[in-house]
Amino acid sequence: MNPRPTPVEAGRSCPDVRREDVSFTSRGQRCAAWLYRRRAETPTPAPCVVLAHGWSGVREQRLDAFAARFAAAGIAALVFDYRHFGASEGEPRQLLDIDSQLDDWDSAVAYVCTRPDIDPGRVALWGTSLSGGLVLSTAARDRRVAAVVSQVPYVDGLTNLPRLGPAGLGRMAVAYLRDRYAQLRHRPPHMFPVVGPPGSFAAMTSPDAEAGYHAMDPPGSTWRNETPGRVALQAALYRPTRTVAKIACPVFFAIADHDVVTFTRSAQKAAARTPDAEVHVYPGGHFDPYFGELFERVVADEIDFLVRHLLPPTG
Repeated sequence: MNPRPTPVEAGRSCPDVRREDVSFTSRGQRCAAWLYRRRAETPTPAPCVVLAHGWSGVREQRLDAFAARFAAAGIAALVFDYRHFGASEGEPRQLLDIDSQLDDWDSAVAYVCTRPDIDPGRVALWGTSLSGGLVLSTAARDRRVAAVVSQVPYVDGLTNLPRLGPAGLGRMAVAYLRDRYAQLRHRPPHMFPVVGPPGSFAAMTSPDAEAGYHAMDPPGSTWRNETPGRVALQAALYRPTRTVAKIACPVFFAIADHDVVTFTRSAQKAAARTPDAEVHVYPGGHFDPYFGELFERVVADEIDFLVRHLLPPTG
């Protein structure tokens, strides 16, 4: 795992990029967002890529680095927090619900499509880990989406279950039942850790998971290492790989060849089922694309893909 980076991508390395605080409404609640644009005004509406994080993640966990690079390349970037997370509204906090987050993706796309400075015909989605699956599901339903970037994606919950082992599955079932009981009693959710060391009880316990999450986390971050038990069954049954054949736009798959969190082979199978897939396999584990030299390589390839599909040729 690379050491925690200095967060310069949104500032010194992209001086021609400005960031604006914006928000949109999803199911009656406010989602906080950042809109990245080039400082120089353009006479025509710009293309836009919409970004949000994976399991329990918040926008300040390295999404600013990707968004600033996209904006510097001439593609506006909207980075948002899901309801119940980060700077967005929603109680109880940390309530991870896949259907709710899919609603937030729909609302984010609707928001950028109504902005006069954004071209609604050139809107792309960018997701990573769990949101790498959410963007696939969204694109399969929404023909307005012009392109998708799916990075180290979570594509098949059933294939993830065996990695927990019998003991882990048992503890996950207990967490689920305790949280469902709390729901019935109108009590706060029963939480368990998002990440932990190998052998502990958490949603992710791979050797790189705990270090990876903490490396992404800047000082003052709103991220919390807890997730509700109710999501255990929902995540196990979530299989965006079953819907990828319906995606009408080009999809960029950024796959790590040693991903033991969302699994390399699962992502490759999903890509093989996607009608217009561009597959890039990178050396490293699930968290390596966020940092250092591999980040530079991955973000450059993603920019190339987005420019080809969202920006008109020149010359």
